[in-house]
Amino acid sequence: MLVILSGVSGAGKDTIKKELIKTMDDVVSLPSYTSRTKRSDETEGVQYHFITKKEFEKKIEENEFYEYDLHHENYYGTSKKLLNEKIKSGKIIVKDIEVNGTENLVNILKNDTKIVTIFLKVEEDELRNRLKNRGDNLTGEEIDLRIGRLKYEESKIPKYDYVIKNNNFEKTVNIIKTIIEQEKILLDG
Repeated sequence: MLVILSGVSGAGKDTIKKELIKTMDDVVSLPSYTSRTKRSDETEGVQYHFITKKEFEKKIEENEFYEYDLHHENYYGTSKKLLNEKIKSGKIIVKDIEVNGTENLVNILKNDTKIVTIFLKVEEDELRNRLKNRGDNLTGEEIDLRIGRLKYEESKIPKYDYVIKNNNFEKTVNIIKTIIEQEKILLDG
């Protein structure tokens, strides 16, 4: 089963994914590839696989991605090889991905893999505070760029299985755990 977490930058996707992996035995992550610079608190192969734009474009040419997108001037993409390996393992894969990538993955994999899509909704003021305080030293312009994408991302909400207002970390994590457990029961039937 593939569980996709989406929401605008700063919605809490990565933090929630880490907590799910830490507290649920059968949950693993699937890091995307990206051409963006690694942040100081990130580890290669954990949050992302960091490669140059040139390397990313070569992988695009070689058809190595299920989906990819140019987002905030950097590439992000889902490796066919890595996703197929994780699916074969039988684990529950949690992946954080933006709305276009979610739509592409669902369209490509919906007949072969159980996919559960969850959109994390955050109010604009709260989002601005999170982006200012999360430690990656975003400029005012970069914050505005991410906030500017909020309406577009929220326009995709009808395509999601679940929408959760992420204003309480523990509550959000518990709701997502319940969703995963229920979907797993339905899958195992």
